[in-house]
Amino acid sequence: MKPSYFLLLLCIGIGLSSARAQSPNAQRQTQFNLAKNLAISGYDPVSYFDGKPREGRADMAVTYKGVTYHFANAANANRFKKSPATYEPAYGGWCAYAMGATGEKVDIDPETYKITNGRLYLFYNRLFNNTLPKWNKDETNLARQADANWLKFYR
Repeated sequence: MKPSYFLLLLCIGIGLSSARAQSPNAQRQTQFNLAKNLAISGYDPVSYFDGKPREGRADMAVTYKGVTYHFANAANANRFKKSPATYEPAYGGWCAYAMGATGEKVDIDPETYKITNGRLYLFYNRLFNNTLPKWNKDETNLARQADANWLKFYR
């Protein structure tokens, strides 16, 4: 093989491998539901665990592993910083029911949610189609399937 062909093939191989390799943060940014580059449509993830979802404020933004969250107050932002995995929504903030039933990324209504075993699940609720009751009918199986489907986005 001529040295110039070898060099060309080597450059192509390096280019392809670096194009495939994505930083974990960049991968999260492409997989999470980030309307307007915000998680949960700008809602405060900690507020769900206090019983009432609240919209966050732009001046209370925290970016965790490439994903930006807004918070209603400094106390919630600090709680999130101490344990972000506790407050991040399941399945990147996509509809839990759709992730379990079809493996698809479907947008959510940030005020339709459920917390089970300390995990925040969000649901689609538009056009007379609230997916939370459907989830409740078979939560165990749907959650198991949604977990498996979500992992497929990270291969």
